[in-house]
Amino acid sequence: MSAVKQMWPVRILSANTATKAQVVGESLKNGIFMRDGTLPKDTFAPHVMTQVDRLRAKGITGKGVKIAVIDSGIDWTHPALGNGCFGKGCLVSFGTDLVGDDFTGHNKPIPGNKPLDCAGHGTHVAGIIAAQPNPLGFTGAATGVSLDSANDVLIAAFNKAFEDGANIITTSYGGAQGWSEDPWAVTASRIIQAGVPVTIAAGNDGNNGLFFADGGASGKGVTAVARYNTIETPLLSYHSSYNIDGGRMIDFLYTPGDEVTWGVSMPLYATSLDYHVGDDACQPLPASTPDLSKYIDLVRRGGCGIDDKLTSFVAQRVLMTPDDPTVVKATGMVSPEIGIAWVNLLKAGRKVTINVASFAQSKPFLSSSLNNITGGAVSPSSSWGPTWKMDFKPQIGAPGGSILSTWPVAKGSYAVNSGTSMSCPLAAAIIALVFEVRGTLDPELMTSLLSSTAKPSRFNDGNNTFAELAPAPQQGGGLVQAYDAAYTTSLLSPSSLSFNDTDHLATNLNFTITNKGSRAVTYKLDQIPSITMYTLGQDGNSITLPAGHSTVVGVTANKPAAGAINPKHLALWSGYVTINGTDGSHLSMPYQGLTGSLRKATVLERDQAWLFPSEVGLSFTRSPDGLTFVVPKPGTPNGSANLPAIYVNLALGSSTLRVDVVPVQNGTSAAHSTANATSIGEPFGLPSQLNERGWTAVPWNGKLESGKYAPEGQYRFVARALKLFRDEPKP
Repeated sequence: MSAVKQMWPVRILSANTATKAQVVGESLKNGIFMRDGTLPKDTFAPHVMTQVDRLRAKGITGKGVKIAVIDSGIDWTHPALGNGCFGKGCLVSFGTDLVGDDFTGHNKPIPGNKPLDCAGHGTHVAGIIAAQPNPLGFTGAATGVSLDSANDVLIAAFNKAFEDGANIITTSYGGAQGWSEDPWAVTASRIIQAGVPVTIAAGNDGNNGLFFADGGASGKGVTAVARYNTIETPLLSYHSSYNIDGGRMIDFLYTPGDEVTWGVSMPLYATSLDYHVGDDACQPLPASTPDLSKYIDLVRRGGCGIDDKLTSFVAQRVLMTPDDPTVVKATGMVSPEIGIAWVNLLKAGRKVTINVASFAQSKPFLSSSLNNITGGAVSPSSSWGPTWKMDFKPQIGAPGGSILSTWPVAKGSYAVNSGTSMSCPLAAAIIALVFEVRGTLDPELMTSLLSSTAKPSRFNDGNNTFAELAPAPQQGGGLVQAYDAAYTTSLLSPSSLSFNDTDHLATNLNFTITNKGSRAVTYKLDQIPSITMYTLGQDGNSITLPAGHSTVVGVTANKPAAGAINPKHLALWSGYVTINGTDGSHLSMPYQGLTGSLRKATVLERDQAWLFPSEVGLSFTRSPDGLTFVVPKPGTPNGSANLPAIYVNLALGSSTLRVDVVPVQNGTSAAHSTANATSIGEPFGLPSQLNERGWTAVPWNGKLESGKYAPEGQYRFVARALKLFRDEPKP
């Protein structure tokens, strides 16, 4: 196919939400607010952290900017998102449903008329950007923008948003990959080259460590957004009641979980009467357990995952911690004090009846507490860069932990969510605010403005804050500061420096300082290392720039002392060049580099590829040597056949993963030569392109990538992964 320039596989991606929604209900859906009315003083914690409140105090709202939200849609029937208004002149002024309500990612998309949100994620994102005043007392960061909503089929949605004239495009969908050659990343980069800024969530795979950038976020020029934890944690609770032995009703507060079909009055059953138990409902419940569908069930947290607890019994309503239940109609959480009181009553033989009102009948209660442990720090769950080509990721960070925002009216109207999904739309809204002040949307300039004025935070592991700064591949330039980005007259370019790895070490890199102010400014240059093995050389320079002038600054990376570290460990070092001006500007330039050779590093260890029986599922139990799998002939039902599955665990990313099917006795005419074996092809679905670090498992029923089936015979598999910075040999 000579006309085809590039081919990519289809990938299934998901929203970058780290925790499930905590929901507030329909009783708050009433109340209409004028969109262009006077806004109250902004005290919303995420806005205070990012200086959005200071821009809002000056009347900056992003008015006239069109932001395209690529997500699950928007519930524009929500009073804070349009109150039923869709189209020209409305908050949600344009949009397209490219997939329909029943699209799963595995079936054929059927476009709908309007992108009305049924899931909640897109509505939450939209509220972070542009929610209007509401009874809970918060607003979006850029209440003057108009929104475009396009849901799913990401590349088509990006193209449609661009064609519709979006000024900014944002999405919080993704999946770990780290390749700028990904088709979605390429699409985003081309839109950026056309002058439209794009923000994409960095991802929630921080526990996987370095080199775990998301696919779309890995695009060149894309503003990848990390997650910071908020300084305040909001809690949404509902008033409900209970009685003892049919007596008077006693009020209590509960926090709804993801499943919210309450509105019932039922007796309480506790799976354990020991409130000190550490593994309540972690194992199947005893046969003496009553029919739990007739009770509201009280289960203590801890000892195992909440999903494990829920699968230990078939219950319908559980007062526990919000999660993702599959066999219950409603979940919720009560305080330890209430739980202990109930257990003591049940131990005493008393009957406790719980009356949990529906949202429409219940009064919500919003409270908050100071987050003194992780507040203001980058979240440990936020995904780390860089890309596999050592491109700098993420660019900036924004609050994304425990964010209060809008939720579909049918699902409760308001919710608290966490993840880079929440950080990303706030960054997009801030771009709109900065644009209103500066009058430019140039993507490269915008990223530099946001990154250079951001505030790097100290490293926090989820429990403790350290003296050193968090590594640049975790937080990018730092926590974005909207006011400083909007009004700074000292500009840096580019937004970051990457010295690459040892094989490709750029010993000297340059960046430019420009003074756009009306007076001369003297800049003092220094550098601050983050938690890394090495630092840059410190020359202690000062530079004076007349108004309207620029200068180029050279930065040199000092090589580590010989023997200081084993280069096979691929140590990533990073930090910040600081530029402090006499005009009051405080700028920084993040840098990174790697000691070791990515090109020479082993991608696939010899003991990290094996066969396992497909029937064992995700346990990946290695089959004993000498085990023979019998694959049914084509057209024969698999039935109980135990098919072979190939497990491959990559230590690093690989642009191409191949698994050759090799006859035990060669001589097949259709075979072609590999490095040390002869192959008749690869299992259907392979080769795999643009692979992230981690495992891949592929079952095999005899079908090859050509669509044909392997002839009868005995075979073995040979797994090969292309090393980084290598080109695949031509056939």
